[in-house]
Amino acid sequence: MHQPPSLELLIQELRKLPGVGIKTARRLAFYLFKIPKEEALALSSAIRAVRESVRECSLCHNLTEQDPCRICRDPTRDSLTICVVEEPADVLAIEESGTYRGRYWVLGGVISPLDAVGPEALRIPELLAELNGRGVREVIVATNPTSQGEATALYLSGQIRPLGVRVTRLALGLPMGSAVEHTDGVTLGKALEGRTEL
Repeated sequence: MHQPPSLELLIQELRKLPGVGIKTARRLAFYLFKIPKEEALALSSAIRAVRESVRECSLCHNLTEQDPCRICRDPTRDSLTICVVEEPADVLAIEESGTYRGRYWVLGGVISPLDAVGPEALRIPELLAELNGRGVREVIVATNPTSQGEATALYLSGQIRPLGVRVTRLALGLPMGSAVEHTDGVTLGKALEGRTEL
């Protein structure tokens, strides 16, 4: 089937998005063609604005339009507690919980030998330099509970503990509303390991 070249170009660009195959890209392209022109142009404008005005915070590497970011500028945040996350999206998720009042450090990924990503490819050396002599009391490692996330957490712990800083890990276990019988063995094992007093 022959399509207008501009529509084909849009489909090819949409296919570059994570998790978008050819069928989804086509559906999105046709949807963008059907919606009012103003809506499609608003989407285009929003993408352009993000690319032109959003950058990394020079202190924590979260995304921001003003450097340093809002969290790093906030004098009410606990500067002696740092939560280490993989990506800026993780900062947003933790902030939405409304329970954490410390600072952040965005690694920019995880250690993954199969993908040739070592500690030096992440912001681990900069984190260690930042911790050295700054009086930080605790580093909370909030990497994802994947094999790469666990490897990164163990590596960080081994590098940070000698600096005299307490290293903790987010608790892993059963999500609220789930049933024990439907939970996988790894999650149940982590839940049993992380059990607390009642």
